[in-house]
Amino acid sequence: MDDLWLFISIPFISAAVGYGTNWVCIKMMCYPINFWGIKPPYLGWQGVVPRRAPHIAGIQVDLMTQNLISVEDIFSRIDSKKIAEHLEPVILNLIQRITDEVMTAQSPKLWEAVPIKIKDRIYKKAKADSPAIVKAMMDDIKYNITDIFDLKGMVMDSFVKDRSMLVRLFQEIGYKEFAFVQNSGLWFGFLFGCIQMVVWFFYQESWILPLCGVLVGTITNWLAINMIFSPKNPIKVGPFTIQGLFIKRQDEVATDFGLLIAGEIINSNNIINAILKGPSSDRLFELIQKNVKRTMDETVGFTKPFVTFSIGTKRYIEIKNLAVDRIMEYIPEAMKHIHNYTEEAMDINATLREKMTGLTPEQFEGMLRPAFEADEWQLVALGAVIGGLVGWAQLVFVFGMSL
Repeated sequence: MDDLWLFISIPFISAAVGYGTNWVCIKMMCYPINFWGIKPPYLGWQGVVPRRAPHIAGIQVDLMTQNLISVEDIFSRIDSKKIAEHLEPVILNLIQRITDEVMTAQSPKLWEAVPIKIKDRIYKKAKADSPAIVKAMMDDIKYNITDIFDLKGMVMDSFVKDRSMLVRLFQEIGYKEFAFVQNSGLWFGFLFGCIQMVVWFFYQESWILPLCGVLVGTITNWLAINMIFSPKNPIKVGPFTIQGLFIKRQDEVATDFGLLIAGEIINSNNIINAILKGPSSDRLFELIQKNVKRTMDETVGFTKPFVTFSIGTKRYIEIKNLAVDRIMEYIPEAMKHIHNYTEEAMDINATLREKMTGLTPEQFEGMLRPAFEADEWQLVALGAVIGGLVGWAQLVFVFGMSL
């Protein structure tokens, strides 16, 4: 009777092994975020996703920029007139301040000598022209948006600089699949454990339990991973429809993905910061400089010869350059006033959700598959090693035998 309980314990131990190996594999896919050990990449471990962040992020970014969203599309939704309306109160307050700062810095005596009525006319003229200036500037930026904004670079930087964000992306869009991989180890392990029990009952060779442990660890991981993505297209088997678990959840994943990406990566705040501070910000500076200088020349109008005669052409050019510098300093603060409008106008979340639901199964698979495919063999091999060790432990500690 005691021996019977030892045999009956085999499926339960096998189920525990299957669950445990899959749990370890899922954790090791994502953690630790930073390398833990003595010397990378061999004497220690770093989660598969954070370790391969540049490669995996590249795949995700290519999928997004090629199939889901384009810079031209999201910026075409922004109405330049509405931007001008939202910025008008801010600009009106800035114009007098910038004018006084620039003129005082470049020609303090001349500016001090200008009658207050003349100054007021200059302020009013600038304020009256400001909506048209902002609209023209926004139209210019939209027309040249691909030169001043690198969507792919912004998303790539977000994932690589903060690898925990990439881990969270996979965990949120694939949480059901990760749970399935983990729980399937329990059921597959129990099933294979029953087979192992029958084999061991008739053939008690010392190598059988370790070998069965290796097979359980290997097959449970391999089956679980493949059931996530295969088959890509639904197959009818009697009353049942079989399809990869992740592929089947396309609409649900699209919602989760859109919320995360639009909320934390491709949002109005990050886009504006990338434009103002990114590698192409010099191009933005050129556009603003062109518009501001043209506007100043138009504002001065027919008095320009007298102005340049009074202060000199060189000083006049310096004044225009300083005006551009001051505007660039104030732009980040001013842009905060259009975040809500641009967020609503771009509607990144809805765009991502709509486009993702239209992806083919092959394209959609690429949302989660990169987390598995390159190091999938490591996860399967890990299951084999752990399963073999547990099989050996069963042999030695449960049945009192040795290899």
